[in-house]
Amino acid sequence: MIFRADNMRRVFVWALLLSLASVVEARSLYRYRNAEGVVVVGYQVPADSVGRGYEVLNDKGMVIKVVPRELTVQERKAKDAAEKREQEAKAEQERLRNWDESLLLHYSTVADIEDAQRRALGDLQIRMSILRGNRRAIKQTVENYQAQAADMERAGKKVDVERLRAIENLQNEIAAIERDISDRQLEIEALLASYEADIERFGMLQDVVKLRQTLRPRGTKPPKPP
Repeated sequence: MIFRADNMRRVFVWALLLSLASVVEARSLYRYRNAEGVVVVGYQVPADSVGRGYEVLNDKGMVIKVVPRELTVQERKAKDAAEKREQEAKAEQERLRNWDESLLLHYSTVADIEDAQRRALGDLQIRMSILRGNRRAIKQTVENYQAQAADMERAGKKVDVERLRAIENLQNEIAAIERDISDRQLEIEALLASYEADIERFGMLQDVVKLRQTLRPRGTKPPKPP
């Protein structure tokens, strides 16, 4: 029984040793450069060498992962700027794609865009005319109140508070209308610029279509839309 127990212990110890050996063998190796620039291979990377980057090796010495070095402040700024430019370029490309799809969906010719421009401009001009008419009417009312007040003063009478308050309120209304007129004018200018850009862009799309048609071999059909 004692002999058998000793054998069991030996088997257990050997199994434990083999297990530990396999764990040691499975540990990854790291290859890095130390502060002197010398290449070092070990089971860990010192903290002062991590920033210079390192490689992770398997038990056969093959590289399974590369950790790049830390970027300098200037390099990070350059990288961030490059990423920002790339994002802006992608956003602009997406904007142009959506713009082109919208133009081709809503218009068949440049004349269609010009007609839409005239309709939209006509609506804004009607609103401008209404605002200007309201302004003229209120100005006339203010002038009437001011004339009445002047007559009262010439007659030696005191101008009543209600009349003065009415003049002030009407002048405030005129100022608000003039702000609305200014806003509508800016809206008209923006609308004209937007439609002019649409016309120019649509013309470019038509030029591209014509160019593709001229470059297409004879007898071939145009590609089907997706």
